[in-house]
Amino acid sequence: MMIVNLVDSGRDAPSVAEEHNIDAHMIRRWGREFHTYEKNSFQGNGNPVQTDEEARISQLEKELKQVRMEQSILKKAINIFSKSDS
Repeated sequence: MMIVNLVDSGRDAPSVAEEHNIDAHMIRRWGREFHTYEKNSFQGNGNPVQTDEEARISQLEKELKQVRMEQSILKKAINIFSKSDS
């Protein structure tokens, strides 16, 4: 965040990059991420950066996928048992 603040204060990304031995493209990416996601920026550990709404949508999509898989298994089980009853 300190690097982003340096660029926001008027310093150009290439000079900040050279001073801190960081690629200028990375600094610009950090700036975009920070200005887009603010408090949700820089989650780390490979976690995707998401707004609270995006995180909720992601959770709901995960639950929907699970329910659809369970439904598919139940349909197959019903099909198997209905054939064995005949």
